[in-house]
Amino acid sequence: MEYEAVIGLETHVQLRTHSKMWCACANEFGADPNTRVCPVCLGLPGVLPVANEEALELTVLTGYLLNCAIPGFAKFDRKNYFYPDSAKNYQVTQYDKPSTQGGYVDFEFQGAVARVRITRAHLEEDVGKSTHFDRHSGVDFNRAGVPLLEIVSEPDITSAEMAYEYLNALKDILSYGKISDCDMEKGMVRCDVNVSVRPKGEKALGAKIEIKNMNSFSGVRRALDYEIPRQIGIVSKGGRLTQETRRWDDVAGITEPMRTKEDAHDYRYFPEPDLMPFTPQADWLERVKARVVELPLARKQRYMTSFQLPASDAEVFKNDVPLGDFFSRAAAGASNPKGVANWVINNLRARLAETGATPADVRFAPTHVQELVELVDSGKISSRIAQEVFNEMYASGDAPARIVEQKGLAQVSDTGAIEKFCDEVIAANPKSAEDFRAGKAAALNFLKGQVMKASKGKANPGVVGEILERKLKAS
Repeated sequence: MEYEAVIGLETHVQLRTHSKMWCACANEFGADPNTRVCPVCLGLPGVLPVANEEALELTVLTGYLLNCAIPGFAKFDRKNYFYPDSAKNYQVTQYDKPSTQGGYVDFEFQGAVARVRITRAHLEEDVGKSTHFDRHSGVDFNRAGVPLLEIVSEPDITSAEMAYEYLNALKDILSYGKISDCDMEKGMVRCDVNVSVRPKGEKALGAKIEIKNMNSFSGVRRALDYEIPRQIGIVSKGGRLTQETRRWDDVAGITEPMRTKEDAHDYRYFPEPDLMPFTPQADWLERVKARVVELPLARKQRYMTSFQLPASDAEVFKNDVPLGDFFSRAAAGASNPKGVANWVINNLRARLAETGATPADVRFAPTHVQELVELVDSGKISSRIAQEVFNEMYASGDAPARIVEQKGLAQVSDTGAIEKFCDEVIAANPKSAEDFRAGKAAALNFLKGQVMKASKGKANPGVVGEILERKLKAS
């Protein structure tokens, strides 16, 4: 019997706010343990939380980016459980009335566009971080109260590779929208996996296994590559799986049992009595909607359709937004947008990397790249001279036509002048001339190079080739 995997992901994303969710403590990474805490985020008696409006805006903005509905009523609840990293013994989260519902993420997968539906993206607070030493453990509460967005997918994912691509697409969307810095090394994105297996073609879901302790998207992929065959191996031999939570051991490359999986009633959810329900008004929603940006996939498709770029070039501009924006301005109305893309990707990007600069630091106007391409395409300068012009553009910010005029770099197409160069080169290189006449085509390229050198790169290469070939065949 053939089995298939059914996978849903719960992605926890730290929101890009200056302060925590309920207090004025800084939302920052790297401070000494327990130095970014106060009575509110420690849950001491008598304190009252105040919701961070920017966190609420980022939550709704995420909803728009993920094609979600934004309900007119949302509320916070207390999720009750005891664990050392939770100072309150409960977590404030959204349960049955979240700020966003429904939605989907489209992304490229196996040569097509795949879609994973989003159940909800709800707002909650983070807890502290436990660190285990040889003989004791410690808890750092700096992270407690940091605003988190939990993005829950429907079980639409069917493989480890699809999960990996979905997570990368989701990260790109959140980065584009400035929802989060998405720095996984700082714990800003964490993911739990729910996975089950069933006979292929069946609709009923198998026992759901939750996997925790994954600190990278590649870790999610490796965990699924282990867990799916493990489950199939059990059920294919007549065994029975039970709902549980397992942890991923990245060193050993295995999942291990942690505990029996809890259900919602185990957490005794009830409405947070210290926070009013959230009822977004129309003008507030319009302000948030104005912050919506073009999504990564749409951006890539626009480069391919509007500028006729190949997928590889469009991918570069999708992944580097400032560079892509520079290209869009440079290629506006261009007759050869691919030529513009080549200069931006191969020359400008390399120069920016060398100097540590950004597109905003570039001294020349984006339209100067288009002008440079037109000078080459029209035959006014050669590709070799264009490199010299670009270097001067980058250093001075001058327009390419002005540089060509000032430095006398215009390409020589006058046949009389070029014929003189060709005669001199043939006379100085008789052996190469004889090699060409003997059928060695590569000899012509050598002679062309000598002519270009003699003309200091100004001779029209096409004209040079024609004249050389004519003269050599005639003699």
